[in-house]
Amino acid sequence: MNAQNVLDSPEREAEVRAILRSKGSLRALYREYYNCYLDVLNRTPAGGDILELGSGAGFVKEVIPEMITSDVIPYSGIDRVIDATQLPFADHSLRAVFLMNVFHHTSNVEKLLSELNRCLKIDGRALMIDQYPGIPARWIYRYLHHEPYDPNANAWQFTSGGPVSGANGALAWIVFERDRTSFVSKFPELKIERFETHTPLRYWLTGGLRRWTLLPISLYPFASAFDSLLIAIWKKFGSFVNIELRRTG
Repeated sequence: MNAQNVLDSPEREAEVRAILRSKGSLRALYREYYNCYLDVLNRTPAGGDILELGSGAGFVKEVIPEMITSDVIPYSGIDRVIDATQLPFADHSLRAVFLMNVFHHTSNVEKLLSELNRCLKIDGRALMIDQYPGIPARWIYRYLHHEPYDPNANAWQFTSGGPVSGANGALAWIVFERDRTSFVSKFPELKIERFETHTPLRYWLTGGLRRWTLLPISLYPFASAFDSLLIAIWKKFGSFVNIELRRTG
């Protein structure tokens, strides 16, 4: 099986779950991101379903048990197999939608955004945690990371080789920062409530979903404090970004 097929195969689930169990620092980072979900959820109207797109082998239900987990790949632990560009939900039925490192894997984000616009309740929210080409992340994404990265792409679409192997790591930055005027024009009912960079170094030090790590859990609090210091100095140090959208009337 070639590298692309491995990334796109549900057979990788056991490996990813084992990595998340064994790497305390990576698990702590995931839990931190899931707590960001909770923060957003607490600011949404009552009633309606809560959906995570691209749940993969994550453990969000440990933090939000009522979350509907989903993925385009049929992992064994998810609730539903869902294509993010064709959501099987009624209009204005979702209270909140969450995506962690999913946006840049979506080959047609205009369809995804249209579906969020259709399915979210009035004042419902979407939180996208995704890659951001800050410093030093832009060089990591360009030269060291395994996923495609093209900050000069004119289009918001790309040709997808697979649900995980297909990507443009600069896509969130392109849509919500570089082309923000175009986004506002196309989706006036999706208000950008927050665009917040974070996590300059911790993810890279954990080794991500690879077997190695440079950040033992005992050093995680110190790495977190240093990350926070870097962001306080300059927002462009972020390697990731939280993008919060609110569905207006």
